Amino acid sequence: MATREEMDEEDRRVRQLRTTVHLAFSVIAQTDMPLADAEAMVAAVRHTAVRLFPGKESVFDLIYLPRFRRLLVDRYPAMRLAARRAC
Repeated sequence: MATREEMDEEDRRVRQLRTTVHLAFSVIAQTDMPLADAEAMVAAVRHTAVRLFPGKESVFDLIYLPRFRRLLVDRYPAMRLAARRAC
């Protein structure tokens, strides 16, 4: 069973990841950054998630990556075309 300190530490890491994801999502949605910069930001957020939760890459890919992909497709017409071609 996890100690109170371990649970508090995990809660802190979850909050940090949630804040990082929220900020990146907002910046991508609300600015005119180039697609390459937006993709780099998503990669940086994924790197942060892996650093905070080693070995949990698949969890990020299941929970957050689809949200970021939808945002990128909505935000960048070139992504929309690429998504259609991939189907």
